[in-house]
Amino acid sequence: MQLTRILSGIVILVPGVGGAVAADPELRSVSMEDCVQQAIEHNLDIRIQRINPELARYTLGSSYGYYDPSLSFSSTENFSASAGGIDAQGRQYPPTTIDGHSINAGLGGNLPYGGNLQINHFIGETERNHASSIFDSQGSVGVSMTQPLLRNFWFDQPRLLIKINKSVVKQRELGLRGQIMQTVSDVHTAYYNLIAARENVKVQQTALDLAEQLYKENKKRVEVGVLAPLDEKQAQSQVAASKAALLVAQGSATSAENTLKSLITDKYSELQNVSLQPSEPLNAVAQTFSRQDSWQKGLTMRPELLTQKLTLDQNKITVRYNYNQLFPELDLRGSYQLAGVGEEFPDALNGIVVGNSPGWSFTASVTVPLSNRSARYNYKGAKATVQQSLLTLKKIEEGIMVQIDNDINQAQTSLERVEATRQARLYAEAALDAEQKKLDSGKSTSFLVLQAQRDLTQRKSDEIGALTDYNNALVQLALHEGSTLDLYHIKVETK
Repeated sequence: MQLTRILSGIVILVPGVGGAVAADPELRSVSMEDCVQQAIEHNLDIRIQRINPELARYTLGSSYGYYDPSLSFSSTENFSASAGGIDAQGRQYPPTTIDGHSINAGLGGNLPYGGNLQINHFIGETERNHASSIFDSQGSVGVSMTQPLLRNFWFDQPRLLIKINKSVVKQRELGLRGQIMQTVSDVHTAYYNLIAARENVKVQQTALDLAEQLYKENKKRVEVGVLAPLDEKQAQSQVAASKAALLVAQGSATSAENTLKSLITDKYSELQNVSLQPSEPLNAVAQTFSRQDSWQKGLTMRPELLTQKLTLDQNKITVRYNYNQLFPELDLRGSYQLAGVGEEFPDALNGIVVGNSPGWSFTASVTVPLSNRSARYNYKGAKATVQQSLLTLKKIEEGIMVQIDNDINQAQTSLERVEATRQARLYAEAALDAEQKKLDSGKSTSFLVLQAQRDLTQRKSDEIGALTDYNNALVQLALHEGSTLDLYHIKVETK
């Protein structure tokens, strides 16, 4: 189905006595496609849900920040002084000053398998003034690494967070898809309900016209003495009742139109003085139903079910993480360093380059919790959560099958009602025509004609109701199958 765009409505005000007066409503013919397109573009529920995947992607991007490398730089100046004096042998020694400055630079970050890597560079110079100045320069370049081999090796907290956040992005996208499906279904239902409400207004208007016509005829008959005054009063009562029913039908039509307007716009005031006129009739197109096919669609396409499956996957991921936390800590730490010393900075740097003062270290450490109670209970709790998620998934599947079964039953029943109510309406029309002819020939009463009019009005309303119920049942069936967007050729794309 190709979706087209319609212009936004406007409210027209014209000068009048005592201020601005709203002009007659602007009649605007709208198709179902027009309304669906407007809803996709402007419905506030969809616009709100559309932001959720974006927020989830921001959160996912933030969780990757754990692996961002960091660069550090520091510069230090220090000075110390000590006064001169006399030593234990009575010799005098001069005051001493130490003046130094150093520069540290480092680059490091976390590794994908729980480790950490750091690269450091140091260079400094110290001037000692003790009777004479002595310069001492030193520098070093080193690398150090820590790597767990058991706990936090194949799964740690940052990787857990990233995997869950990836799943949350998919859940938010499914949430957006589900909201669009729901809104499109609501638009279809509102559109059909508006058609039905408008048709019901016509039915009630026809009933009022018939009642008024009968009242006029009975009044003439009473004046000429053919009928009793009671017949005139009965017809007059029916006119009043028909007016009341018409007002109720008009109010229902207004409410139905407002419901549709609220679904297709985010500026309701712009449609306040617009009267939406559905351009499509209320028909009953017979369909063939297959419970197995519908169940298959529902169990593979429903956003709620797919969201729960992602939740189950998240819980399984948490089980894997908590299982890894049951192991003791076995960490390896290693470092390697090249150092250089000299009287000047170039001498120290040359020593680093030559590598005549290397150094290294290697450490293996083991930490075994004596109880590890928290990890054990977290693992058990995570496994129980998986079992709960499985049961929740099963409940959703069962609910989907029940919903689809009910929708098919409703559609089949409504389709049968359409034909039955059509026949009933035709019989009521024939009965009213026959009763009216009998009244004209003096072989019936006004009461029987009024009863036939009421029956016809009810039969027409029943037929409209059956048509509406059938179309709405098809809308609900598509929604519960999860096939709404495919049925109407709507594609949901997220960046």
